[in-house]
Parts: sequence; structure tokens; C-alpha cells
Amino acid sequence: MIKAILFDLGNVLVDFDYSIAARRIAHFCGVSHKEIPSILLDSNITSLFEEGKILPEDFFLRLKDLLGLRVSYKVFVPIWNEVFFLSAKNRSVYSLANRLRDKYTIAVLSNINILHYEYLKKHFPIFGIFHAVFASCNMGLVKPDVKIYVKALEALGVSPQEAFYTDDRQELVKGAQALIINSFVFKNAKKLKDDLIGSGVVLS
Repeated sequence: MIKAILFDLGNVLVDFDYSIAARRIAHFCGVSHKEIPSILLDSNITSLFEEGKILPEDFFLRLKDLLGLRVSYKVFVPIWNEVFFLSAKNRSVYSLANRLRDKYTIAVLSNINILHYEYLKKHFPIFGIFHAVFASCNMGLVKPDVKIYVKALEALGVSPQEAFYTDDRQELVKGAQALIINSFVFKNAKKLKDDLIGSGVVLS
């Protein structure tokens, strides 16, 4: 029996487009906006930031060195943060989560850095309906490390078999599946409903 339902954040409850930041950052360095995302992926600074292992100012200084960035921290922060937006898909998932909260424990489990997390809390009213929010930057762990799923389940007081998890990234779903959590790749609200029903969750 499912007791807790965990939702990924990015591209599930809120959409984002890092190319928005990349285009703006490119104005302050000699790197093409097309190259910036891959440079960040190849570096470990983004992962360290999401794990909460480095502070925002340290992340900025490392990024500044990496890209040859000519901009102040004060100017950089809004550029870094203003990549999020809500879509009809996000609103459908939010509405579904809101319907579920009276019968089930609902939570967010996200790989996210502290700047994005604080920005979303301030500008996007999406966290209030959830019983718990597990942000990687506060946990010192990132998905798909199985320890992050274990830590979340322990905090919720449920076993893996009593949990449902949805995420848009296959590799992060596999991390949860390794613990026998009922886990599914998120595509859209309709598929999510089907996955929930198939797992025994009562929607009405």
C-alpha cells in the first residue's frame, strides 16, 4: 500500500530552461552560449553546488574562473536564477498533488542548489501543499545516490514499498528503483495518473 508520494521538482512541478541563463552569461565572457551548458556539465562545480558542498559565492568565483566571466556576484545571481517558468503541465501536476495530500504524505525530492531553491520559494508558490521538501543542497547528497532516497524515506517514516516516486530523468528513476521504490519516468500528467493508479493510489 502506497503511503507517500514523492515528486521531482524540475520539469515536473516547475519547468526551466538553462539556455536563458547561458545566453545572458555569454554577454559577459568569451564563451558561446551554446558551449556554456556542456562546460558546466563537464565540470564538477554544479554537482558540488547542488550537494551543498560549496557556498553560492564560492560557486560564482569558480564559475567566473571557468568561463572568464566579467560580472559581479550581484548581477550574476538574477541571471542564474531567472530560468524557471510554469507550464500547463506543471499546473496539472500541482493540482493532482493537491488532491492527493489529504490521503497521502506528499513530498518533493530534488537535486537543486541553494540559490535556485531560495528563488523558487520566494517567487513560485508551489511548496506550500507538500508535507516535506527534500532539497539536495540541504541533504549533502544528490540523486541517484541511493542514500538520498533512503534519507527521504526515513524522514517520512515509510518503507520503499510504501513509496511512489516520479522523475523526468530515467537515471534518477533507476536510482530509486534500486531500492524497490515504485518509481516511474514522468512524461505528462496523464501518464502520472496512470502510474499512480497502477500502483494502487486512489485519486478520488
